Amino acid sequence: MNDLPQGVRRRRFGDRQRLATQGEPVYGEPVDASGWRVWDTNRSKVGALLQTHGDPGFDQGAGVLYLGAATGTTVSHLADMGLCVYAVELSPYAADSLLAVSASRPRLFPIIADARQPAAYSDIVEGELAWLIQDVASAQQVQIAAANRRFLADDGRMLLFIKARSIDATAEPDVVFTAVEAQLAESFEITARVAMDATHRDHRALIGQVRTAQSQ
Repeated sequence: MNDLPQGVRRRRFGDRQRLATQGEPVYGEPVDASGWRVWDTNRSKVGALLQTHGDPGFDQGAGVLYLGAATGTTVSHLADMGLCVYAVELSPYAADSLLAVSASRPRLFPIIADARQPAAYSDIVEGELAWLIQDVASAQQVQIAAANRRFLADDGRMLLFIKARSIDATAEPDVVFTAVEAQLAESFEITARVAMDATHRDHRALIGQVRTAQSQ
């Protein structure tokens, strides 16, 4: 994988280099004199993935469906780096913050809806998207990803942050991750696996692509 996608840089803040994008601050993050704001990898799994693993293949202008947008931390950075982001979040608590973050970002489209019911926003999401990014705390993580596959192009890709403890709090995380991959196999071909324990314990990032009839 390449080092960093376009629109993301390593900038010096204090005594260390940190990931940054240009845009209005969202969550109290430091901003330098040129308008680059820190992408806090402890608050954002996508940021943590870029920091340790590099660019998974984000192209400028690509369409992204992001499930589990919360208050807008990660999706604000994705929009600022040039992606077109449909950000789905169910929590009323998070919705106000997500709406505020999107107000100054024309490439960020907030959708207050349940990711388990993609038909509710099928009229909002336009075109065939390049990426599905999912970060949800649910026992139904596999089912949610499979249900939202409909929005991806035939060559679309997915980035799933699997939260083992949300699926089964009693099983060993590696057992959960193996089971998740087996369940995803019908919809996606996994191309990379990244342990996230340095910043997010008992999480694993799965990167893959849509499984079509030709790839089966």
